[in-house]
Amino acid sequence: MKTDMTLFEDYKIRRIYDEEAEIWWFSVIDIVQVLTQQSDYQTARKYWNKLKQRLTREGSESVTNCHRLKLRAADGKNYLTDVATAETLLRLVQSVPSPKAEPIKLWLAKVGYERMQEMADPSRSLDRARATWQKHGRSEKWIQRRMTGHDCMDAGGRAMQGAIAEETRNKLTDYWSEHDIKQGEEFAILTNIIHQEWAEVGIRQHKDLKGLKSQNLRDHMSEAELIFTALAELSTRQIAESVDATGMNENTTVAKSGGRIAKNARKELETKTGKKVVTTENYLAPDKKPRIKSNKGNPK
Repeated sequence: MKTDMTLFEDYKIRRIYDEEAEIWWFSVIDIVQVLTQQSDYQTARKYWNKLKQRLTREGSESVTNCHRLKLRAADGKNYLTDVATAETLLRLVQSVPSPKAEPIKLWLAKVGYERMQEMADPSRSLDRARATWQKHGRSEKWIQRRMTGHDCMDAGGRAMQGAIAEETRNKLTDYWSEHDIKQGEEFAILTNIIHQEWAEVGIRQHKDLKGLKSQNLRDHMSEAELIFTALAELSTRQIAESVDATGMNENTTVAKSGGRIAKNARKELETKTGKKVVTTENYLAPDKKPRIKSNKGNPK
Protein backbone atom coordinates (compact mmCIF):
# COMPACT_ATOMS: atom_id res chain seq x y z
CA MET A 1 0.00 0.00 0.00
CA LYS A 2 1.14 3.53 -0.78
CA THR A 3 0.79 6.25 1.86
CA ASP A 4 0.25 9.85 0.90
CA MET A 5 -0.60 13.27 2.35
CA THR A 6 -3.17 15.62 0.86
CA LEU A 7 -4.60 18.97 1.95
CA PHE A 8 -8.04 20.32 2.73
CA GLU A 9 -7.62 24.06 3.24
CA ASP A 10 -4.82 24.22 5.86
CA TYR A 11 -5.46 20.74 7.25
CA LYS A 12 -3.25 17.80 6.38
CA ILE A 13 -5.19 14.64 5.54
CA ARG A 14 -3.29 11.37 5.64
CA ARG A 15 -4.38 8.67 3.26
CA ILE A 16 -3.23 5.31 1.97
CA TYR A 17 -3.83 3.71 -1.41
CA ASP A 18 -4.77 0.03 -1.58
CA GLU A 19 -3.43 -1.07 -4.95
CA GLU A 20 -5.24 -4.40 -4.96
CA ALA A 21 -8.64 -2.91 -4.15
CA GLU A 22 -7.73 0.27 -6.09
CA ILE A 23 -9.20 2.56 -3.45
CA TRP A 24 -8.06 5.40 -1.17
CA TRP A 25 -8.42 5.11 2.61
CA PHE A 26 -8.41 8.36 4.61
CA SER A 27 -7.56 8.95 8.27
CA VAL A 28 -10.89 9.34 10.08
CA ILE A 29 -9.30 11.41 12.86
CA ASP A 30 -7.84 13.83 10.33
CA ILE A 31 -11.31 14.36 8.87
CA VAL A 32 -12.78 14.76 12.37
CA GLN A 33 -10.08 17.31 13.12
CA VAL A 34 -11.31 19.36 10.16
CA LEU A 35 -14.93 19.07 11.24
CA THR A 36 -14.25 20.04 14.86
CA GLN A 37 -11.74 22.70 13.77
CA GLN A 38 -9.30 21.43 16.37
CA SER A 39 -5.63 22.29 16.15
CA ASP A 40 -4.87 19.57 18.71
CA TYR A 41 -4.77 16.06 17.27
CA GLN A 42 -5.41 14.33 20.61
CA THR A 43 -8.60 16.34 21.16
CA ALA A 44 -9.86 15.25 17.77
CA ARG A 45 -8.92 11.66 18.57
CA LYS A 46 -10.94 11.73 21.81
CA TYR A 47 -13.91 13.25 19.97
CA TRP A 48 -13.78 10.45 17.40
CA ASN A 49 -13.56 7.76 20.09
CA LYS A 50 -16.72 9.06 21.78
CA LEU A 51 -18.51 9.44 18.45
CA LYS A 52 -17.49 5.91 17.47
CA GLN A 53 -18.91 4.52 20.72
CA ARG A 54 -22.22 6.30 20.13
CA LEU A 55 -22.48 5.18 16.51
CA THR A 56 -21.61 1.60 17.51
CA ARG A 57 -24.45 1.56 20.03
CA GLU A 58 -26.77 2.83 17.32
CA GLY A 59 -25.66 0.03 15.01
CA SER A 60 -24.22 2.39 12.40
CA GLU A 61 -22.60 0.63 9.43
CA SER A 62 -20.27 3.61 9.05
CA VAL A 63 -18.22 2.39 12.01
CA THR A 64 -18.13 -1.24 10.90
CA ASN A 65 -16.93 -0.09 7.47
CA CYS A 66 -13.89 1.57 9.02
CA HIS A 67 -10.58 -0.29 9.06
CA ARG A 68 -7.33 0.11 10.97
CA LEU A 69 -4.15 0.67 8.98
CA LYS A 70 -0.74 2.05 9.88
CA LEU A 71 -0.19 5.73 9.09
CA ARG A 72 2.74 7.98 9.94
CA ALA A 73 2.17 10.22 12.97
CA ALA A 74 3.74 13.59 13.87
CA ASP A 75 6.56 11.81 15.70
CA GLY A 76 7.59 10.04 12.51
CA LYS A 77 6.41 6.61 13.66
CA ASN A 78 3.67 4.50 12.10
CA TYR A 79 0.63 3.69 14.23
CA LEU A 80 -2.60 1.82 13.59
CA THR A 81 -5.37 4.34 13.06
CA ASP A 82 -8.96 4.25 11.88
CA VAL A 83 -9.34 4.79 8.14
CA ALA A 84 -12.37 4.90 5.84
CA THR A 85 -13.22 5.33 2.19
CA ALA A 86 -14.63 8.59 0.85
CA GLU A 87 -18.04 6.92 0.62
CA THR A 88 -18.04 5.96 4.30
CA LEU A 89 -16.71 9.35 5.37
CA LEU A 90 -19.53 11.11 3.55
CA ARG A 91 -21.92 9.29 5.88
CA LEU A 92 -19.80 9.93 8.98
CA VAL A 93 -19.69 13.66 8.28
CA GLN A 94 -23.46 13.80 8.76
CA SER A 95 -22.97 12.76 12.41
CA VAL A 96 -20.79 15.79 13.23
CA PRO A 97 -22.43 19.25 13.45
CA SER A 98 -19.87 21.53 11.85
CA PRO A 99 -19.63 24.56 9.54
CA LYS A 100 -16.99 22.53 7.68
CA ALA A 101 -19.42 19.69 6.96
CA GLU A 102 -20.51 20.87 3.50
CA PRO A 103 -17.03 21.93 2.32
CA ILE A 104 -15.49 18.61 3.40
CA LYS A 105 -18.36 16.68 1.77
CA LEU A 106 -17.70 18.51 -1.49
CA TRP A 107 -13.99 17.77 -1.16
CA LEU A 108 -14.63 14.08 -0.53
CA ALA A 109 -17.14 13.94 -3.35
CA LYS A 110 -14.47 15.17 -5.76
CA VAL A 111 -12.28 12.26 -4.67
CA GLY A 112 -14.94 9.78 -5.68
CA TYR A 113 -16.35 11.77 -8.60
CA GLU A 114 -14.34 10.05 -11.30
CA ARG A 115 -15.12 6.64 -9.83
CA MET A 116 -18.85 7.43 -9.80
CA GLN A 117 -18.59 8.52 -13.45
CA GLU A 118 -16.88 5.26 -14.28
CA MET A 119 -19.60 3.25 -12.53
CA ALA A 120 -22.24 5.03 -14.62
CA ASP A 121 -20.18 4.76 -17.81
CA PRO A 122 -17.49 2.02 -17.61
CA SER A 123 -15.95 3.26 -20.87
CA ARG A 124 -14.64 6.30 -18.96
CA SER A 125 -12.36 4.12 -16.85
CA LEU A 126 -11.07 2.37 -19.97
CA ASP A 127 -10.45 5.70 -21.72
CA ARG A 128 -8.65 7.02 -18.63
CA ALA A 129 -6.54 3.89 -18.36
CA ARG A 130 -5.64 4.01 -22.04
CA ALA A 131 -4.56 7.66 -21.79
CA THR A 132 -2.44 6.95 -18.72
CA TRP A 133 -0.68 3.98 -20.31
CA GLN A 134 -0.02 6.01 -23.46
CA LYS A 135 1.66 8.68 -21.32
CA HIS A 136 3.81 5.94 -19.82
CA GLY A 137 4.98 4.95 -23.29
CA ARG A 138 3.06 1.66 -23.59
CA SER A 139 2.54 0.37 -27.13
CA GLU A 140 -0.98 0.00 -28.55
CA LYS A 141 -0.45 -3.77 -28.65
CA TRP A 142 0.41 -3.81 -24.95
CA ILE A 143 -2.59 -1.62 -24.06
CA GLN A 144 -4.94 -3.83 -26.06
CA ARG A 145 -3.60 -6.93 -24.30
CA ARG A 146 -3.86 -5.25 -20.88
CA MET A 147 -7.46 -4.17 -21.41
CA THR A 148 -8.81 -7.32 -23.02
CA GLY A 149 -6.85 -9.96 -21.19
CA HIS A 150 -6.12 -11.77 -24.45
CA ASP A 151 -6.10 -11.51 -28.24
CA CYS A 152 -7.19 -14.24 -30.60
CA MET A 153 -7.94 -14.60 -34.33
CA ASP A 154 -10.91 -16.29 -35.98
CA ALA A 155 -10.79 -18.31 -39.18
CA GLY A 156 -11.18 -15.17 -41.26
CA GLY A 157 -8.23 -13.50 -39.55
CA ARG A 158 -10.38 -10.96 -37.69
CA ALA A 159 -9.26 -10.06 -34.17
CA MET A 160 -11.70 -11.30 -31.55
CA GLN A 161 -11.62 -9.66 -28.16
CA GLY A 162 -12.17 -11.87 -25.16
CA ALA A 163 -13.77 -10.74 -21.92
CA ILE A 164 -12.20 -7.50 -20.78
CA ALA A 165 -9.88 -8.22 -17.87
CA GLU A 166 -10.91 -5.12 -16.00
CA GLU A 167 -14.59 -5.91 -16.42
CA THR A 168 -14.00 -9.46 -15.18
CA ARG A 169 -12.35 -8.04 -12.06
CA ASN A 170 -15.13 -5.50 -11.50
CA LYS A 171 -17.85 -8.14 -11.76
CA LEU A 172 -16.08 -10.23 -9.15
CA THR A 173 -15.64 -7.34 -6.70
CA ASP A 174 -19.27 -6.32 -7.28
CA TYR A 175 -20.30 -9.84 -6.29
CA TRP A 176 -18.14 -9.68 -3.17
CA SER A 177 -19.62 -6.33 -2.17
CA GLU A 178 -23.11 -7.79 -2.39
CA HIS A 179 -22.22 -10.90 -0.39
CA ASP A 180 -20.78 -9.59 2.88
CA ILE A 181 -17.17 -9.07 1.79
CA LYS A 182 -15.67 -5.78 2.95
CA GLN A 183 -13.71 -3.56 0.59
CA GLY A 184 -10.06 -3.21 1.42
CA GLU A 185 -8.57 -5.93 3.58
CA GLU A 186 -11.03 -8.72 2.74
CA PHE A 187 -10.94 -7.92 -0.99
CA ALA A 188 -7.13 -8.06 -0.84
CA ILE A 189 -7.12 -11.36 1.08
CA LEU A 190 -9.41 -13.09 -1.43
CA THR A 191 -7.52 -11.61 -4.39
CA ASN A 192 -4.27 -12.98 -3.02
CA ILE A 193 -5.81 -16.41 -2.40
CA ILE A 194 -6.93 -16.60 -6.04
CA HIS A 195 -3.52 -15.45 -7.24
CA GLN A 196 -1.62 -17.82 -4.94
CA GLU A 197 -3.72 -20.72 -6.17
CA TRP A 198 -3.35 -20.19 -9.93
CA ALA A 199 0.21 -18.83 -10.01
CA GLU A 200 1.58 -20.72 -6.99
CA VAL A 201 3.11 -17.45 -5.83
CA GLY A 202 1.40 -14.70 -3.86
CA ILE A 203 0.95 -11.20 -5.21
CA ARG A 204 3.83 -9.80 -3.15
CA GLN A 205 6.13 -12.61 -4.28
CA HIS A 206 5.05 -12.11 -7.90
CA LYS A 207 5.87 -8.40 -7.67
CA ASP A 208 9.25 -9.21 -6.11
CA LEU A 209 9.93 -11.62 -8.96
CA LYS A 210 9.36 -8.80 -11.43
CA GLY A 211 11.33 -6.27 -9.41
CA LEU A 212 8.26 -4.16 -8.64
CA LYS A 213 7.66 -2.03 -5.58
CA SER A 214 4.65 0.30 -5.56
CA GLN A 215 3.72 -0.42 -9.18
CA ASN A 216 0.49 -2.20 -10.08
CA LEU A 217 1.30 -5.85 -10.79
CA ARG A 218 -1.26 -6.15 -13.60
CA ASP A 219 0.39 -3.31 -15.49
CA HIS A 220 3.51 -5.47 -15.72
CA MET A 221 1.95 -8.84 -16.52
CA SER A 222 2.66 -10.74 -19.69
CA GLU A 223 -0.16 -11.68 -22.04
CA ALA A 224 -0.38 -15.17 -20.53
CA GLU A 225 -0.34 -13.89 -16.94
CA LEU A 226 -3.24 -11.56 -17.70
CA ILE A 227 -5.20 -14.37 -19.32
CA PHE A 228 -4.80 -16.75 -16.40
CA THR A 229 -5.58 -14.01 -13.88
CA ALA A 230 -8.81 -13.28 -15.74
CA LEU A 231 -9.64 -17.00 -15.99
CA ALA A 232 -9.10 -17.46 -12.26
CA GLU A 233 -11.31 -14.49 -11.37
CA LEU A 234 -14.00 -15.43 -13.88
CA SER A 235 -14.07 -19.00 -12.54
CA THR A 236 -14.24 -17.74 -8.97
CA ARG A 237 -17.22 -15.50 -9.67
CA GLN A 238 -19.16 -18.10 -11.61
CA ILE A 239 -18.62 -20.74 -8.93
CA ALA A 240 -19.61 -18.25 -6.23
CA GLU A 241 -22.79 -17.37 -8.10
CA SER A 242 -23.67 -21.05 -8.54
CA VAL A 243 -23.51 -21.71 -4.78
CA ASP A 244 -24.45 -18.20 -3.61
CA ALA A 245 -21.24 -17.96 -1.58
CA THR A 246 -21.60 -15.41 1.22
CA GLY A 247 -19.06 -14.15 3.75
CA MET A 248 -15.34 -14.78 4.01
CA ASN A 249 -15.40 -18.49 4.84
CA GLU A 250 -17.52 -19.52 1.86
CA ASN A 251 -15.80 -17.13 -0.55
CA THR A 252 -12.35 -18.29 0.59
CA THR A 253 -13.25 -21.84 -0.41
CA VAL A 254 -14.61 -20.63 -3.74
CA ALA A 255 -11.52 -18.47 -4.38
CA LYS A 256 -9.31 -21.54 -4.03
CA SER A 257 -11.53 -23.51 -6.41
CA GLY A 258 -11.54 -20.75 -9.02
CA GLY A 259 -7.80 -20.30 -8.81
CA ARG A 260 -7.27 -24.06 -9.06
CA ILE A 261 -9.10 -24.18 -12.40
CA ALA A 262 -6.67 -21.61 -13.84
CA LYS A 263 -3.71 -23.43 -12.25
CA ASN A 264 -4.63 -26.69 -13.95
CA ALA A 265 -4.94 -24.89 -17.29
CA ARG A 266 -1.61 -23.16 -16.71
CA LYS A 267 0.16 -26.43 -15.96
CA GLU A 268 -1.27 -28.06 -19.06
CA LEU A 269 -0.09 -25.16 -21.22
CA GLU A 270 3.37 -25.24 -19.63
CA THR A 271 3.60 -28.98 -20.33
CA LYS A 272 2.70 -28.45 -24.00
CA THR A 273 4.97 -25.45 -24.60
CA GLY A 274 7.82 -26.08 -22.18
CA LYS A 275 7.55 -22.41 -21.10
CA LYS A 276 6.62 -21.01 -17.69
CA VAL A 277 3.63 -18.70 -17.53
CA VAL A 278 4.74 -16.80 -14.43
CA THR A 279 7.68 -14.74 -15.63
CA THR A 280 10.09 -12.03 -14.55
CA GLU A 281 8.99 -9.81 -17.44
CA ASN A 282 8.19 -6.22 -16.53
CA TYR A 283 7.81 -2.84 -18.18
CA LEU A 284 10.05 -0.82 -15.89
CA ALA A 285 12.01 1.49 -18.11
CA PRO A 286 13.50 4.92 -17.32
CA ASP A 287 13.36 5.85 -21.02
CA LYS A 288 9.66 4.84 -21.14
CA LYS A 289 10.39 1.87 -23.35
CA PRO A 290 9.49 -1.65 -22.20
CA ARG A 291 12.40 -3.51 -20.68
CA ILE A 292 12.17 -7.26 -20.43
CA LYS A 293 14.16 -8.82 -17.66
CA SER A 294 15.74 -12.24 -17.98
CA ASN A 295 13.31 -15.11 -17.51
CA LYS A 296 15.80 -17.31 -15.71
CA GLY A 297 14.95 -18.78 -12.37
CA ASN A 298 11.17 -18.66 -12.72
CA PRO A 299 9.18 -20.68 -10.20
CA LYS A 300 7.48 -23.80 -11.44
